[in-house]
Amino acid sequence: MRDLLKQIPNLDKLDGLNTQFSDETLAKSYTTLAERKASSNKIVPSLEEAIRLSGLKDGMTISFHHHFRNGDYIVNMVVDKLAEMGFRDLTLAASSLSDCHAPLIKHIQNGVIRRIETSGLRGKLADAISNGLMDIPVVFRSHGGRACAIDNGTLKIDVAFLGAPSCDPCGNANGYSRDVDGGVMCGSMGYAKCDAQNANKTIILTNHIVQYPNAPFGIPSTDVDYIVEVDEIGDPAGIMSGATRFTKNPKELAIAESAANVIEASGVFKDGFSIQMGSGGASLAVARFLRDKMLAQNITASFALGGITGSIVDLHEEGLIKKILDVQSFDLRAAESLKNNRFHQQISASYYASPADPGSAVNLLDAVVLSALEVDTGFNVNVLTGSDGVIRGAIGGHPDTAFGAALAVIVCPLVRGRIPCVVNKVNTKVTPGKTVDVVVTDYGIAVNPRRWKLRQRLLDAGIPLCTIEELQQKAAQIVGVPEPIQYTDKVVGVVTYRDGSVMDLIYQVKE
Repeated sequence: MRDLLKQIPNLDKLDGLNTQFSDETLAKSYTTLAERKASSNKIVPSLEEAIRLSGLKDGMTISFHHHFRNGDYIVNMVVDKLAEMGFRDLTLAASSLSDCHAPLIKHIQNGVIRRIETSGLRGKLADAISNGLMDIPVVFRSHGGRACAIDNGTLKIDVAFLGAPSCDPCGNANGYSRDVDGGVMCGSMGYAKCDAQNANKTIILTNHIVQYPNAPFGIPSTDVDYIVEVDEIGDPAGIMSGATRFTKNPKELAIAESAANVIEASGVFKDGFSIQMGSGGASLAVARFLRDKMLAQNITASFALGGITGSIVDLHEEGLIKKILDVQSFDLRAAESLKNNRFHQQISASYYASPADPGSAVNLLDAVVLSALEVDTGFNVNVLTGSDGVIRGAIGGHPDTAFGAALAVIVCPLVRGRIPCVVNKVNTKVTPGKTVDVVVTDYGIAVNPRRWKLRQRLLDAGIPLCTIEELQQKAAQIVGVPEPIQYTDKVVGVVTYRDGSVMDLIYQVKE
């Protein structure tokens, strides 16, 4: 035994360490349960007090999540308070920003916010930034890229402000409440998980304090420092925004049906396959057509991934999808399912799509269906800027899932109004063409020339194909070639790929 003990390095130091503890230190505490609960209580009387306790200083980085989408109240509430307290030169690192965040414009102008890092911008805030509002360009990251940057310290968060529909006094927080009927639900808190785990300080803002333990929880108490109870954290109606609409448009339904046919013929459509649907009418509608094929062929999916909608929940409850991995609940139906169904799990953004983890869920996808604003003849995809060069979207998990999935299908109309969607060169490259397999439009289907085996499979199945160049030329015949967008020399946005490398630059639009 002595010989074995000698093999333990620094054993003498370890032994000495043990003698430093007194009997009083090692004795069990005989305080009452009520006293112990009180000592674990992290609720503070006000947002201002939580900010003071957090140690936030000028020039630091604050973060937010976007699970309330366009119904979010937290960002404006917090930044208004920071402005009132006199903070300046802060970096705002939100997972995404929406139309409802237009009040941030005044806080950029008055110097409270100096930099922004996010996945997307929409509305008046996006318009103002596209027109040169900020001195420092916005850094755009994919959801997986953001998670990776937070985990490795590239994006260091000093204080995370996270809204939660329920939280107990110790800090166990979730996107729904089991103790309160109705109220606000956001479902999965997947994008907030990375912030809570890595921020120097984490503040939960909630409108429902519930009894300990608030289990199951999206964010554990061990990742929470302070809790602030507020009257309201968001508008439930804003959670289901236009980006997750269910289409009745015949054109979009035709595109969706073609995409389902592509998936069926691709070779990945077999029992146990996995799938993700992006946002947008046509991509979400693919699930309707796959359902019929799954029933006809007695096929079930092992899991569905990503932003989850009620249509995915319906397939799960019908027995066609075995499990759901939910990083963001896109509607209240999905949030209710997460609350009640043990096979519907919320996952973090890192688990979902971090490029630093080979086992992240996107790498286990068989098929993903994604929307696009533009696709070019190199199969590069733009989901961030409009045909006028103005920022009006989000990177989201687009490049993450296109990279990870065995089959990445892009769905978009050939033209929108008088604007071509298949072009020679996209305004902003977000997802590189080498990760895209098929583009499905209402005028034809094009397979990436790199995927010659896939092309042959589709031809063998009787699916008519064309080249991406033919689609571009057809679009030009229908609506012509738009005049080039006029930009200034000022860079307003830096688009990064999931590994942190720069994919493209967004320039200020000339007025």
